[in-house]
Amino acid sequence: MLFSLIIPVYNRPDEVAELLESLTLQTVKDFEVIIVEDGSAVTCEEAVRMYADRLPVAYYRIPNGGPGQARNYGATKASGAYLIVLDSDCILPPGYVQAVSKELNEVNADAFGGPDKASAHFTSLQKAINYSMTSFFTTGGIRGGKKELDRFYPRSFNMGVRRKVYDDLGGFSKMRFGEDIDFSIRLYGAGYKVCLFPPAWVYHKRRTDWKKFYRQVYNSGIARVNLYKKHPHSLKAVHLLPTIFTLGVLCLLCGSFFCIWNLVPLVLYAVLVCMDAAFRNKNLWIGILAAIASFIQLTGYGCGFISGVWNRMILGKGEFSAFEKTFYK
Repeated sequence: MLFSLIIPVYNRPDEVAELLESLTLQTVKDFEVIIVEDGSAVTCEEAVRMYADRLPVAYYRIPNGGPGQARNYGATKASGAYLIVLDSDCILPPGYVQAVSKELNEVNADAFGGPDKASAHFTSLQKAINYSMTSFFTTGGIRGGKKELDRFYPRSFNMGVRRKVYDDLGGFSKMRFGEDIDFSIRLYGAGYKVCLFPPAWVYHKRRTDWKKFYRQVYNSGIARVNLYKKHPHSLKAVHLLPTIFTLGVLCLLCGSFFCIWNLVPLVLYAVLVCMDAAFRNKNLWIGILAAIASFIQLTGYGCGFISGVWNRMILGKGEFSAFEKTFYK
């Protein structure tokens, strides 16, 4: 068995069914699927059972411990030479496994990751959020695009690693959020060959409403501070940009009470994002939603980063005690 696809799940049975359906269509079949139910109240066991005769799929239930620990559990059940971890809200195009195999044959990477895209079947909101999470005008292309402001770090929605390398690093840490970046940092620190595989992309649904999206990016900002505490060298200037953007937005909004022209930079940025997203998606409504999503992404991350700095670096709280009410539950 060449690949073991490990998928942690938390209360997402419908999405798991879509992911499993996409796996039945793969042009290369040399893989097994390991589903780890991470303490879900609404399980995907029935969805997995529906595909048991069409896929080599195994299903396990464990107490909730976060996605990193669920992946670690799945790895103990895996038999593949390579482990591929996926988010449950992903859908794989038919040529995904084939693309990974081809890239590995060419570059023989120890670990790898691929980009994500929005499917034509996604809602307008999902397409807008996908734009904001991958656009050069928001992330600078550091999430797997061609234009990068930072070294490429595989992320857990689409990440692969040689089994021996995974074992040597001891798997994912106990971080509840940002554990995939922590793992990637340790990959580079140990001198392993890490590559971006552009042809090995996935459809990624991400969040389905504004509240969930804000919470996701807010937690990402917190995670960046936690990563800095573990790996001081990992914090780069590009990671400070959302916080600078957030403070700038706050200053401009406050200044608008005295001079309405202070809003011009914000309006120009919104128009720029809207036009670019509308052009790429051929839909003005998606462009409008993308402008909203971009502001939520950058300010949400910035607020999370500020919260992380306050709790971890000023108040001196520990990684778990500082954020029990967010993602350490």
